[in-house]
Amino acid sequence: MRTVDLLADLRAGRTPAPEALGAFAAGLASGAVSDAQAGAFAMAVCCGNGLGEAGRVALTLAMAGSGTQLGWDLDGPVVDKHSTGGVGDPVSLVLAPMLAACGTYVPMISGRGLGHTGGTLDKLEAIPGVCCEVPAAAFRAMVGRQGLAIVAAGDGIAPADRRLYAVRDVTATVDQIDLITASILSKKLAAGLDALVLDVKAGRGAFMADRAAAAALARALVGTARGAGCPTTALVTAMDAPLAPACGNALEIAAVMEALRGEGGGPLTDVALALGVELLGLVGIDGAQDRLERALASGAALERFAAMVAALGGPSDFAERSADHLPAAPVVRMVAAKAPCHVTGIDGAALGRCVAELGGGRRREGDRIDPAVGLDAIARIGAALAAGDPLCRIHAASQADADRAEALVRSAMQTGTDAPPPQDLILERIA
Repeated sequence: MRTVDLLADLRAGRTPAPEALGAFAAGLASGAVSDAQAGAFAMAVCCGNGLGEAGRVALTLAMAGSGTQLGWDLDGPVVDKHSTGGVGDPVSLVLAPMLAACGTYVPMISGRGLGHTGGTLDKLEAIPGVCCEVPAAAFRAMVGRQGLAIVAAGDGIAPADRRLYAVRDVTATVDQIDLITASILSKKLAAGLDALVLDVKAGRGAFMADRAAAAALARALVGTARGAGCPTTALVTAMDAPLAPACGNALEIAAVMEALRGEGGGPLTDVALALGVELLGLVGIDGAQDRLERALASGAALERFAAMVAALGGPSDFAERSADHLPAAPVVRMVAAKAPCHVTGIDGAALGRCVAELGGGRRREGDRIDPAVGLDAIARIGAALAAGDPLCRIHAASQADADRAEALVRSAMQTGTDAPPPQDLILERIA
């Protein structure tokens, strides 16, 4: 079917045939589909009736099959996790080594941060020497040897998605649920997974702030992944406040190391455990909660993470001396409570923008970032503070930057005399 006929069907409100969507994805990868046609397709999907469930599955499978598709010959299940993104959310870096220590293999293809949300690869590359741009052969070897590898997508993975996303990014068509679903899952399915768990964020620090919209996306993702043959569940999780007590690349790595040493606990570990239980259940591993907790308590997860860091070019002694290796900002300032109070709310997106203003995030792809800057010691929602207790600490490149960041932090951290009601981390499970 010609692309122009597909576009005519979409314009008329007709659901396109799976074969037409397959041909369209192949044309994106080969160059036979022009940028104008790709933009028209994205806008027609946004403004019309969408693709429907069968169309989402067809487009996802076609984009996954537009390039390299990985296959594995390993002695355990191949699994992965995807998050829709949030502020202070390094869950992947805690969960992946826990899963590897439980006998699964985790070939995690991740991304970089843009806007107010951080990127997993930027966090890893805050460790001196680490480079996540890894050739395919090295990627395979790392997964087989360490049980996990967290890397950037190579040029051969889902090239149709890369092409379509670049067009969506400049045509105001990023936030359509069918296109989001196909984009996320095409890269994951190309990795040859036996099972997938999705962490769909909802709240003020999330890509999707509205809980109902986040749940709708979770249902579309689960239905499409299962329709494509990949066992999948999703958790809709709260993302008002950072999960780690830190925002910023090196500072989040420090929080990850605390969690992997069993020192951190709190929401970061809780969400990682919940997602891990879901994923191990999908591949039939019994006693998932106990296995995951032992992976932390025994140091096995920390050992896997450190081995991956070394394989990616980082220090060989990172498990023992992470604080010595991570970059530090020249200015560190505590932002203190001015009177006794409870933390009643946090604008997570505002904290993310604060980190970007400090130089720790990107406004556009290609921007350089400062891995050392950010916020840590962030007080939890519900925390009771005395006058002088920290709301957080600012790590900045200059006093002027710290001044601006302090004003942003104080407006983002809401306080009051009464403690707020407890908040659930796991809002909904979709299977």
